[in-house]
Amino acid sequence: MPLAQLAGAPDGTLEPGAILLPLAAAPDAAWTFEPGAIVLLLLAGGLYVRRWRAVRASPGRLACFLAGLALVAVALLSPVDRLGEQLFLMHMVQHLLLLDLAPLLCLLGLTRVILRPLTRRLMRVEERAGGFAHPAFAIAAYVVVMWAWHVPAFYDAALEQPVVHVLEHLTFAAAGGLYWWHLVSPIRSRRRLGGLGPVAYMASTKVLVGLLGVALGFAPQALYAFSEDQPGFWGLSADEDQAVGGLLMATEQSIVMGVALVVLFVRALAESEREEERRERYGAA
Repeated sequence: MPLAQLAGAPDGTLEPGAILLPLAAAPDAAWTFEPGAIVLLLLAGGLYVRRWRAVRASPGRLACFLAGLALVAVALLSPVDRLGEQLFLMHMVQHLLLLDLAPLLCLLGLTRVILRPLTRRLMRVEERAGGFAHPAFAIAAYVVVMWAWHVPAFYDAALEQPVVHVLEHLTFAAAGGLYWWHLVSPIRSRRRLGGLGPVAYMASTKVLVGLLGVALGFAPQALYAFSEDQPGFWGLSADEDQAVGGLLMATEQSIVMGVALVVLFVRALAESEREEERRERYGAA
């Protein structure tokens, strides 16, 4: 233990029988300010704001997109990034920001009008992508990326090798963006999920990833050598750190799934009502 605290008299003097209590180690919580991430965030924000002003989109769209970029900044520039290299639970926070919350908010900031210069290109990419543009591939990518990067060998390599760590971040962002694209994309896809399709799409994915969180949370011992080498930051052992991180993952997946299912179910009902009104109108005509 690096430090110790005297449990003795109130004035700090050591009394007979006093006990030395170990103090919890404090992790490095510095901001990283990675230049590459800063440049990309500023470029993405500048291009979006320019297009948003040109088409006069709603302020809500702007708020969503900028909030998504802000979460990316939190994940990559704030103390979350440095803490994620020392604590499993903070590494999990970083994963969830890049995989779920940031891509979702950025996509909610887009509209068909904002994407109009890219619409035809995106449709051609979808046609050429074949099976890779199918929702089933997005489900597989989301689940495989999350499970694969929590294999002990890959997890430890990401924290030991900066290049692998960057690759991990890129795959999380790509898998999350593709996954949420099929649910909230403003462009009508050739393989668009209709009816209760989005509900099944969401439920199957979140359950599979949530099970990973439960497995990590209730594992009998820490799985990662990198975590075991840490000096017990915040008073957490490697086992406790992993348990908190795993349960955090399972909880986040459950909350996102619950909220999204309600929204998707309401949207499905609204679409069904519009289809019924359209049939009645054209039938009467």
